[in-house]
Amino acid sequence: MRHPLQRWYGRGDLHFVTFSCYRRRAYLGTTRARNTFVRILDEVRSRHKFLLVGYVVMPEHVHLLMSERAGASPSKVLQVLKQKVSSELRRRKKSRETSAPLTPKGAAPGRAAGAPAFWQRRFYDFNVWSEKKLKEKLDYMHLNPVERKLAGHPKDWPWSSWSFYEKGEEGLIRIDPVGRWT
Repeated sequence: MRHPLQRWYGRGDLHFVTFSCYRRRAYLGTTRARNTFVRILDEVRSRHKFLLVGYVVMPEHVHLLMSERAGASPSKVLQVLKQKVSSELRRRKKSRETSAPLTPKGAAPGRAAGAPAFWQRRFYDFNVWSEKKLKEKLDYMHLNPVERKLAGHPKDWPWSSWSFYEKGEEGLIRIDPVGRWT
């Protein structure tokens, strides 16, 4: 029997979240798609006022290390982020295709009839409550492109927070240092 997914909010923990493209398809497999994701992530962070402590964008999944904000749980933030990214990337793809079908009445915005979903519905959420776990999750995220042979070293994958932690540089998106552990 499967165990129901439990999320623990309201405790002030950081959240290590992982979410994947539908059926692990590489919808974020291009530089343009990853850059679009990072730009929208920054917009959503500014609007919803959560801290972004770390991240990595892979071709078919994303890891974020983020804070909670009163009135906007990580679940709500991820819903908004995923909707905005999928809508933008589908819109851009559609504008490049001359004979793209229009979205039928009642269909999800940015999604043509019969088109597969962009994201898996669920996401993995792990509460990070200690400096040891924070370091473990950051190391895991930053080494992910190397383990997957997408880069020879984390410095070669700009779609992560590695440069902030190792070189003190901003990178593609501003990272928020965590006061109680850094």
